[in-house]
Amino acid sequence: MNTESNFFLNRIKAFKYAAKGFWILITSENSIIAQVIIGLIMTVIGFLMNLSATEWMFQIFAIGMILVAESLNTGIEKLADFVHPDFHKEIGRIKDISAGAAFFAAIIAVIIGLIIYLPKFC
Repeated sequence: MNTESNFFLNRIKAFKYAAKGFWILITSENSIIAQVIIGLIMTVIGFLMNLSATEWMFQIFAIGMILVAESLNTGIEKLADFVHPDFHKEIGRIKDISAGAAFFAAIIAVIIGLIIYLPKFC
């Protein structure tokens, strides 16, 4: 089999693994499910408020940033629990730092939401 075929087949396999991970996240991880629901609610509100194209870009970016940060946080927490299932101070610190990154994303998303929606209500 030539190199181009291997590359194409490897991309298909990678896509399958990514889709599997996506499905696991949206069907079993409470933090991701909650964020997906919030994202859907904000999407409906966006349609009701007739967001501009620029506002949609920022809203979609904010929702995506939250989902990516929460997904990475979940992955880091799962890995930490696998490596050291019992309580360990440093593992706890690593998990807190990971959650802090997701919190940063949430703060930025709230700020973006306020910039978009506050003028529509004032």
